[in-house]
Amino acid sequence: MSISYDYYRVFYYVAKYKSFTGAARALLNNQPNITRMIKKLEDELECTLFVRQRRGVSLTPEGEKLYAHISVAFDHILLGEQEIARDKSLQSGIVTVAASEIALHCVLLSALKKFRSAYPGVHIKILNHSTPQAIDVLKKGLADFSVVTEPFDSFAGISIRKLRLIQEVPVCSSAFSVSTGTVITTEQLKQYPLISLGEKTSSFAFYSDFFNSIGFSFSPDVEAATADQILPLIKSNLGIGFIPTDFLEKENMEHLVILNMNPPVPKRNICILKRKDTPLSIAGSELEKFILNDNQISKK
Repeated sequence: MSISYDYYRVFYYVAKYKSFTGAARALLNNQPNITRMIKKLEDELECTLFVRQRRGVSLTPEGEKLYAHISVAFDHILLGEQEIARDKSLQSGIVTVAASEIALHCVLLSALKKFRSAYPGVHIKILNHSTPQAIDVLKKGLADFSVVTEPFDSFAGISIRKLRLIQEVPVCSSAFSVSTGTVITTEQLKQYPLISLGEKTSSFAFYSDFFNSIGFSFSPDVEAATADQILPLIKSNLGIGFIPTDFLEKENMEHLVILNMNPPVPKRNICILKRKDTPLSIAGSELEKFILNDNQISKK
């Protein structure tokens, strides 16, 4: 049996308002058309669905059974339409972002603050990972997009957009016998304990490649789990660590020393990654715009 959706839609509104006139008004139609469509539906089902009364209509036993099923379906349809309308106006919605620690602090937090202020009804979920983990989460479809630091391997089905460059500098505590601005070579750097992120991070790969390119192996003495742990380890006199200059802008530098490395640490990019085969939600697309716009402002 193949019955037009429009017939069931008319049936739902007549039953809901208990009136052909009320259904016509709700559907922006006229009563003769509503009456004709209900008659066609009854003919298709071979039963009477409504009994006319002095004021409106009432459902027959067959009509009651049909309405019990139709009302559930139409209530879900209406709820779906309302949710989409709220999402379109960004009164609701969920955005999940997988971000590395450095990308979170250097790019994402500023954009999130502005986005949250503009759309407080949108739920934001941040997955804090290393770059390889953040990419893996994205590939599995567990995040709308990822914001990560280079280096990383490119993957089929993933689009990559560079957001901005970051500069990292060697930093130690004032307990070491050097002063801010001191030029330190890689040969001299080997005399000090080094602090770094662990082996399975993009930062470890980046510094391994950098040190190898100038003829040295990268072998840190202290490994931190996250980038925001490195500064506390430096302040505790445990060694020299490489810190993004963004991290130092609001830092009390009284007991910290910024060194000039020769050759300098190369700059690297923070990138936004998305799956090519999956369009972003309305809320996700809007957050991406905030990130891109915030990045353009930061470049000026």
